[in-house]
Amino acid sequence: MSYILGTNLVLNEQVEIALTRIFGLGPKKAIQVCAQLGSNDNIKVNKLTKYQIDQIIKIISQNYLVDLELARVIQRDIKQLMSIGCYRGFRHNAGLPLRGQRTHTNAKTCRKVRNVSINQRS
Repeated sequence: MSYILGTNLVLNEQVEIALTRIFGLGPKKAIQVCAQLGSNDNIKVNKLTKYQIDQIIKIISQNYLVDLELARVIQRDIKQLMSIGCYRGFRHNAGLPLRGQRTHTNAKTCRKVRNVSINQRS
C-alpha cells in the first residue's frame, strides 16, 4: 500500500479514485490534483513513481486542507459555536440533530442517554 498524507491507498485502484480515500478530498478535488500532476487518467497507484508521489503530496499540502488539519478546523468551529451560545452550538452540546430534522420518532442514536454520572451514591 502507498502511504500518502496519513492514508493508505489501495495499490490496484486508479489514482483519482484512490485519492478520494483521503479525508477532505472528494472526487472533484482528486481530479484537479491529477490534472495538475499531468499524468495519464487511467494510471494505477502501484505504477506511480517516487517523484509523482512526492508531487501529489506537494500539490495537496499546498492547495487543500486535509486529514488532521481539516479535523482540527472542524472541531475549532464546533467549539466556537458552543462558546457563543448559538442554536447549533446547543444542539452540538446536547448531541441532537442540528438542521431541523425530526427527533420525535427518528434520530434514536443521537438521543440515547450518555454515560454521565450525576451524584452517584456509593
